[in-house]
Amino acid sequence: MLRRVTVAAVCATGRKLWFEAGGESAALWRIRARGRCEDSAAARPFPTLTMPGRNKAKSTCSCPDLQSNGQDLGESGRVARLGADESEEEGRRGSVSNAGDPEIVKSPSDPKQYRYIKLRNGLQALLISDLSNMEGKTGDATDDEEDDEEEEEEEDDDDDDDDEDSGAEIEDDDEEGFDDEDEFDDEDEHDDEDLDTEDNELEELEERAEARKKTTEKQSAAALCVGVGSFADPDDLPGLAHFLEHMVFMGSLKYPDENGFDAFLKKHGGSDNASTDCERTVFQFDVQRKYFKEALDRWAQFFIHPLMIRDAIDREVEAVDSEYQLARPSDANRKEMLFGSLARPGHPMGKFFWGNAETLKHEPKRNNIDTHARLREFWMRYYSAHYMTLVVQSKETLDTLEKWVTEIFSQIPNNGLPKPNFGHLTDPFDTPAFNKLYRVVPIRKIHALTITWALPPQQQHYRVKPLHYISWLVGHEGKGSILSYLRKKCWALALFGGNGETGFEQNSTYSVFSISITLTDEGYEHFYEVAHTVFQYLKMLQKLGPEKRIFEEIQKIEDNEFHYQEQTDPVEYVENMCENMQLYPLQDFLTGDQLLFEYKPEVIAEALNQLLPQKANLVLLSGANEGKCDLKEKWFGTQYSMEDVENSWADLWKSNFELNPDLHLPAENKYIATDFMLKAFDCPETEYPVKIVNTLQGCLWYKKDNKFKIPKAYIRFHLISPLIQKSAANVVLFDIFVNILTHNLAEPAYEADVAQLEYKLVAGEHGLIIRVKGFNHKLPLLFQLIIDYLAEFSSTPAVFTMITEQLKKTYFNILIKPETLAKDVRLLILEYARWSMIDKYRALMDGLSLESLLSFVKEFKSQLFVEGLVQGNVTSTESVDFLKYVVDKLNFMPLEQEMPVQFQVVELPSGHHLCKVRALNKGDANSEVTVYYQSGTRSLKEYTLMELLVVSCNKGELRCSGALDPLRGLAFMPGS
Repeated sequence: MLRRVTVAAVCATGRKLWFEAGGESAALWRIRARGRCEDSAAARPFPTLTMPGRNKAKSTCSCPDLQSNGQDLGESGRVARLGADESEEEGRRGSVSNAGDPEIVKSPSDPKQYRYIKLRNGLQALLISDLSNMEGKTGDATDDEEDDEEEEEEEDDDDDDDDEDSGAEIEDDDEEGFDDEDEFDDEDEHDDEDLDTEDNELEELEERAEARKKTTEKQSAAALCVGVGSFADPDDLPGLAHFLEHMVFMGSLKYPDENGFDAFLKKHGGSDNASTDCERTVFQFDVQRKYFKEALDRWAQFFIHPLMIRDAIDREVEAVDSEYQLARPSDANRKEMLFGSLARPGHPMGKFFWGNAETLKHEPKRNNIDTHARLREFWMRYYSAHYMTLVVQSKETLDTLEKWVTEIFSQIPNNGLPKPNFGHLTDPFDTPAFNKLYRVVPIRKIHALTITWALPPQQQHYRVKPLHYISWLVGHEGKGSILSYLRKKCWALALFGGNGETGFEQNSTYSVFSISITLTDEGYEHFYEVAHTVFQYLKMLQKLGPEKRIFEEIQKIEDNEFHYQEQTDPVEYVENMCENMQLYPLQDFLTGDQLLFEYKPEVIAEALNQLLPQKANLVLLSGANEGKCDLKEKWFGTQYSMEDVENSWADLWKSNFELNPDLHLPAENKYIATDFMLKAFDCPETEYPVKIVNTLQGCLWYKKDNKFKIPKAYIRFHLISPLIQKSAANVVLFDIFVNILTHNLAEPAYEADVAQLEYKLVAGEHGLIIRVKGFNHKLPLLFQLIIDYLAEFSSTPAVFTMITEQLKKTYFNILIKPETLAKDVRLLILEYARWSMIDKYRALMDGLSLESLLSFVKEFKSQLFVEGLVQGNVTSTESVDFLKYVVDKLNFMPLEQEMPVQFQVVELPSGHHLCKVRALNKGDANSEVTVYYQSGTRSLKEYTLMELLVVSCNKGELRCSGALDPLRGLAFMPGS
């Protein structure tokens, strides 16, 4: 939704659209190769309009009735009581005022306390007390906290009080850029990395610091999930559920100001969000602790008595329509809308969930439909307390939170009507149209093959997670895997398999299992052979049956991650939990989406045996399909064609075809950590990293963890060379080098990746950046593996050709996006010696040889300066070994002179200057406006004031960022 605060909408496929007021960030989900869905929350100038549900790690499906999951606990459950009943409940738990429910299983590293209650109106609530960061303080804020909050309030009051917009929250990228993205959106992130890598890293660190501040300081958060979504849309008003999610925020009977809640949150450092999925609608907000109770009361009125005034309808219709227009250029959204259209008539997946001006305004007028009256009817029917699950988290005692929730949320009406149930609409894709080959013309330059099966709903198997087991194997990248084989053939670049756990992919009527493969040009020509390789691997799995060793390996990895999980931003956490409450019984609220509980081979085999070629849907995306597609999808205008699978392949897949001897199960994973002991200090404790090695060849910074006390470490090395920026061709050769090195590492390093040892190689402006993090026990093995492959770098002509062709697409996709093109032009104007994306694209198109690459790499490795950082559960002696391994293995000479690792910035002449650039993609209606203010060299105090200006801008309607260069700059980018 395009309200002036953090909001979310739903796409036609049921995926949530996360984006913030300034368009600062988009919570982008992707199916990882191990079949997991994780939040990428990478900051972007504009939102990436594909959504995805939440930060869930395993297979789940949309909410069946709560009773079936054990939620309606009856007499054994806890119903919120006041007075005498409250003391009786305290006696059951003991006299401790903050005692949680022992039934709720939580991580040993989780310091929070949890309590489940059920109000008399049927609303279920999970209370989360996070007193751990207050060092034992309870109740009201301390004097120091009160003073801090008063100071912050005074700062807030200095803002424009007439501005009623809520501040946009910068979302945390917990993964620090360690990404495996969806094949249709993955290059967005890679594309952005080609622009000003150091600046991106700086922004990433600032976002992480902001998120940590929100997590550890005064933010309290709440989320409420209504167990109804877009499946309930009436046939004559497509998008009504999503539209209602907008409209309930437009004032309430108790607080009638249309923007009052937004203004309240803005003044007190908060943000809010909302999203509509197929069978759930979620609302959430966060705010400073001091104002949490009042915020709860204001927020709850949207569910008690929203105004939804008629005069606001036209404005909000335009907001919904703007979201729809922004989403149309997304290949992921277009593919999902097309997929939904294949459902049998009468199934809700065939509906248009987005809504737009045509369906919500113009067509209703032509048909004499009163949209306002229908909105109120929809709210009265579906926004009922007994459909709702609420989660609140704050630094208050559980008793205090229980009192507040009972007092405020008991007023939400309960209509007593049964919850809508779509579970009877089974096998929605059991139609002739589904088992076909669809050729689709994408927006971006890409070749991709997606193979999809529609299975029965898998929610009841959450303790086994059969789709997670299958996706772990299908998405494996080690020896014997599908992707390993296809990469050797130079047919594929990436593969993502599994279930994304969005309403589109998992609900009460079906569960999707899909395998998406990013193809090379040659792979596109052999897409039938690629599909056959997938079917051969699945047949091999079906013949072997489930393996307990592999299940236990996955289980151990997930157990480790859960045991040592890091605390997340409260607003993200409560949003995740309120949806979990719709899906799992009480004891599994925190674990149901993460852990593998039971090994049941028959359940896994049942799902696996349904993945047959004749039941699959094939979608082939490629620009080469242009002119061959005579059909057009109604809502997104996607050009496509439908055809039968070629007879020769169809006949082969119906037969008992031979297995591929190159495909086999993965070997035992040697990277799984088993030693979680915390190491003793071998040097004095320090507040910040200190330089412990400084030579002509490199330096090393070190910091022993003395705060979080977890068995993990973070390693970052920057291999600096002046060679890269000598020409545009050298910059391109460096890009090719890093991409091939990443390609070479994909197979041997994959086991480390799935064992939570994450790594990333970045082609920085002035050198190669290597980042590694995870459990420290086996981390040196991964780091040494990367350095070994760097030292012995090689490439075949086929791999060189494959990577260069893909790089052409990457550069092209950067140039056709207004926001990345605008950034490239801005940096080209401002920075001396910068090579533009046009320069790089031309150098690549002019032709580069494998010989020139190998010569470049040899020269690059011969003379370097290496700067490293090691921090976490590592001793100083061990950290020195990392630098020593790099120096000894690469055996390079030191640089002849020091070199800067930032570009010098041009001092702009005084006055106003305007640069207009015509967008290269005529089919994209979106525009980008960048206003750049340059201040010149300033004092530290003045720089700090500019940072405060950036913060205040982030609370308004503009995206604002500060560039840390010699001439200080603030870039303001409208979110939409």
